[in-house]
Amino acid sequence: MSLPDGLTVARAASVPFVILLYALDFDGHNYWATALFAAAMATDWFDGRIARSRGRSSPLGSLLDPAADKILVLAVLIMLVDQRVAPGWMVAAIVVREFLVTALRLAALERGVVLQARDLGKLKTWSQAVAAAVGGFAAAGAWRTDVAWWTLLVAVVLTWISGLDYARVAPRLWRGGATA
Repeated sequence: MSLPDGLTVARAASVPFVILLYALDFDGHNYWATALFAAAMATDWFDGRIARSRGRSSPLGSLLDPAADKILVLAVLIMLVDQRVAPGWMVAAIVVREFLVTALRLAALERGVVLQARDLGKLKTWSQAVAAAVGGFAAAGAWRTDVAWWTLLVAVVLTWISGLDYARVAPRLWRGGATA
């Protein structure tokens, strides 16, 4: 397994620990959970940078990288709903978009078309990660929850704009059978 793939696997493996830290009730648990989340999300930047610098991307990495990001971010957002920091409707809107775009990508794949990550999709992922981190620090008491609310609203808007971008491009790709 390459170093970038190992970082992706480590990110995915961190999810139960992040959830556990948010769920346990001890002094500073939200700080610890948010710090672990931030460290795990930082591996996304590193694994991509390392893979690009070495000119290598693996099928495992291409499959696991976006899945690890989604699972980690969504897990934290769901835990923040439980902590009354993130409104459930916002998290539900993000979850629905993620399922719809995943279904769209699978439908395209069945037709021999690979929908690559788009720039808006990458921006969406990082806006969600920032919203989750801000929410985690709000849960810890470092920021007010209204700061987390506005940050999450920006992530919801970018999430749906990104989803609409995939929906706009998909029919053209299906007709042409190209990769995009």
